[in-house]
Amino acid sequence: MRIIFMGTPDFAVPALQALVAAGHDVIAAYTQPPRPGGRRGKELTPTPVHKAAVALGIAVRHPVSLKGAKEQSAFAALHADVAVVAAYGLILPQAVLDAPKLGCLNVHASLLPRWRGAAPIQRAILAGDAETGVTIMQMEAGLVTGPMLATKETSILDHDTAGILTHRLSLLGAELMVQVLADLPDNAPQIQPTDGVTYARKIDKAEARIDWSCGSLAVDLQIRAFNPMPGAFFEHGGERIRVHTAAVLTASPDDFSIKFNSPAGLVLDDQLGVGCGTGAIRPVDVQRAGRGIMSCLELLRGFPIPKGTQLD
Repeated sequence: MRIIFMGTPDFAVPALQALVAAGHDVIAAYTQPPRPGGRRGKELTPTPVHKAAVALGIAVRHPVSLKGAKEQSAFAALHADVAVVAAYGLILPQAVLDAPKLGCLNVHASLLPRWRGAAPIQRAILAGDAETGVTIMQMEAGLVTGPMLATKETSILDHDTAGILTHRLSLLGAELMVQVLADLPDNAPQIQPTDGVTYARKIDKAEARIDWSCGSLAVDLQIRAFNPMPGAFFEHGGERIRVHTAAVLTASPDDFSIKFNSPAGLVLDDQLGVGCGTGAIRPVDVQRAGRGIMSCLELLRGFPIPKGTQLD
């Protein structure tokens, strides 16, 4: 099958690789243009899909927009059977959606209609969802509103961060897309139900500040949802400390340092147990600005945060 692939981040790479491994003719890879990166932010860095496509010997195109007639004509001239889209990042005009013989199929990282929108993985974790998955859908002009061809579920585990879950869903999506394309006539499109629609709005960096007034379970969800980006954080002594992982603490007769009625944000012991609205947590892996990830104990050796400190 002649396929145009359209994707940008790491999430999309397994789908591209799986299509090639399945014997499809990927005639072009569309991705976002290279962006400034590197240590000083001055070098143009190609996207993960760009790099993967080059390694596979696939022609790469990275237009800034697909709204112009010239770009739309170049897309149509590829005479593709289908376009496979995975986190591409640009809106596809109707002329692009109509160009491939079988239309455009999208790998979406949720069980539609739950979590339509830009950040379905982070929102699923933040909401405490027990499961999520991937949906292969036929694209239309609306925002992730097209008919569904197939879904595949996975549980959200207690240790799952957004990074871990993104990788797992990327592999599920790649596998499911290959299965759908192998027998497209048997995957009859189903209209999305109107019940259960939720919108996964884009993550605002301000959401990453840890809200100690929430319960310890909610704080843990916040930390996991924003790992690796933008990174949940608190501030102390004028410095921002990112928390990559944390442990939810439970009171026991042998651990009287965990005071569940302590003020939210109060440091309860010498190992950075922190009171929440209810319960407490202990950061496990943390990071100071401009430094690598370290354990909580390593942090405290160089940046003391004494018991009784009120965190911002």
